[in-house]
Amino acid sequence: MTALGSAVALAVAAAVIVGCERGTSTGTGSSSAGPGKTGCPTVLAGAKAAVQQAEKTTSAWHGPVGGPTAVPGKKIVYVAQTMTNPGVAGTAKGVQEAAKAIGWNVRVIDGEGTPAGIQAAFSQAIALRPAGIVIGGFDPHLTSQQVAKANAEHIPLIGWHAVDSPGPSKDPELFSNITTKVEDVAKISADWIITHSDGKAGVVVFTDASIPFARNKSELIKKELATCPSVKLLAEENIPISDTSSRTPREVSSLLSRFPDAWTHSVAINDVYFADAAPALRSAGKKGAGTPFNIGAGDGDPSAFQRINSKQFQTATVPEPLTQQGWQILDEFNRAFSGKPASGYVAPVHIATAANSKGATSWDPPGYRAAYRKIWGR
Repeated sequence: MTALGSAVALAVAAAVIVGCERGTSTGTGSSSAGPGKTGCPTVLAGAKAAVQQAEKTTSAWHGPVGGPTAVPGKKIVYVAQTMTNPGVAGTAKGVQEAAKAIGWNVRVIDGEGTPAGIQAAFSQAIALRPAGIVIGGFDPHLTSQQVAKANAEHIPLIGWHAVDSPGPSKDPELFSNITTKVEDVAKISADWIITHSDGKAGVVVFTDASIPFARNKSELIKKELATCPSVKLLAEENIPISDTSSRTPREVSSLLSRFPDAWTHSVAINDVYFADAAPALRSAGKKGAGTPFNIGAGDGDPSAFQRINSKQFQTATVPEPLTQQGWQILDEFNRAFSGKPASGYVAPVHIATAANSKGATSWDPPGYRAAYRKIWGR
């Protein structure tokens, strides 16, 4: 949750803070269970039940069904961390779709993935004097001056994957933050690996330690994997999302040399890692439907679904309902403009596979469009 790119300056700065170097690889490479043994029968049973529930696709809308009618004529600015991040871009499209339904105007400003670019984009957004600003996929502390100015000018701020937890935030001051619960996303992705491997996986974790949200997610994934002693953490690869295209193929080649047979599964904080891993895996003679079996713990962009549906080096994803979250962002703004509290709705986690996606290229749960239109009187 998810999740989320940075440029060199931000990544290096974060590395100094957290003691983690860009592109580093770590891992215990050890397991307490013997070959072929499952060292966690109780954990495995629980993981299987959770995965079975998350793979269901017929759940009805359980979000808000009441709220204020649409306040007319509002202008919203969506400040995007980078529009090359599929999750950020997908949510922006959802906001734009919802704006047409509610009758508002939306402008998207691309921060282009650098601290300076994001700060400039946010400053530009404030200068436009909008009714509200979306913090699209970046840490608000990176733009603390702009956040303070927006707060001083009483411009409501709503985040998408801006802080760790969903809902209102006091520091930074956000009317609400829209995301699935990172704890749930991390747990279900790790549970999928435990289930898929029958508790006997050799795992590589891909993360971006320059982003607090992503770093927290990967730590939670490792914590859940560790509940099954027969699951082996082979390595953790710290590759900034802004560098995935250049760094991931090289790191994957190295991993294949280090763990030619032991590497059975991977989990990444964003699906984009597997887009860039695919060429290296293919060059090494790996089969698209074979090991390592890969799951993305966040976003679920169309290219991830395409890889999953065609069985090309990705087996599953834990997708955010990006379009639904775009609609929710506008509903939360409408509540802010009406003097009402945030809805408190958090989308449940879902696992998409070739078996349950039925050729879809996104996770688009049922019912929300009609529900929000009814609330808004549209």
